[in-house]
Amino acid sequence: MTRQITDARTRPPRRIRSGRAGRRSVVRRADAERSIARIVSAARECLSGDPNASVDDIAKAAGVGRMTLYGHFATRAELVEAALVDALRAGEEALSAVDLTGDAHDALARLLGSTWSLVAESMALLTAAQGTLPAGRIRRLHAAPAQRVEELIRRGRDGGAFRTDLPIAWLVSVVHHVLKGAAEENRAERLKTEDAARVVIATVQSLLSPPDRASTDRGGANL
Repeated sequence: MTRQITDARTRPPRRIRSGRAGRRSVVRRADAERSIARIVSAARECLSGDPNASVDDIAKAAGVGRMTLYGHFATRAELVEAALVDALRAGEEALSAVDLTGDAHDALARLLGSTWSLVAESMALLTAAQGTLPAGRIRRLHAAPAQRVEELIRRGRDGGAFRTDLPIAWLVSVVHHVLKGAAEENRAERLKTEDAARVVIATVQSLLSPPDRASTDRGGANL
């Protein structure tokens, strides 16, 4: 009897149950991450097409139930923010891959042309975010893309490629509004997708050119 008690007390603890529980937990987390990814992807797609898309619209596009969606995102505002953050992350990856060396005009053309579709999407998501997120939060989310444009404009000014008679902050804002306007025109089908990058590049370069070169530099676009 004593031997049985001693053996039971000294026997190593069984870990089978905890091991199975751990595996189940890992599987649940993986399932949750896939569900979140589907929901965010669906939110990006739905909100890009319609900034007023409802939670029901997004849940249907993601192939999940309304309760599943709310299990991950308590409010529509949280979902809109997640979609905007994801789009900006993808945009940042694309921007990081663009060669911004060399001539400032050419670098700007590559920057605007390579990221047009992402810019159009982020602008649509921004429209959705403006009605749900605080303005300060939106500005912080767009800080990195704006800084890249500012640095390029500053370099172009230092090299004589871009105008110096207007504040840099204003020029960055102008670029932002040209992109936003182009996205809105494209969504309204007044600007063709295949023409958008060319139109944006020509417009921005014309606006940034020094006043004495604006009428002669690079010529005009045949629109």
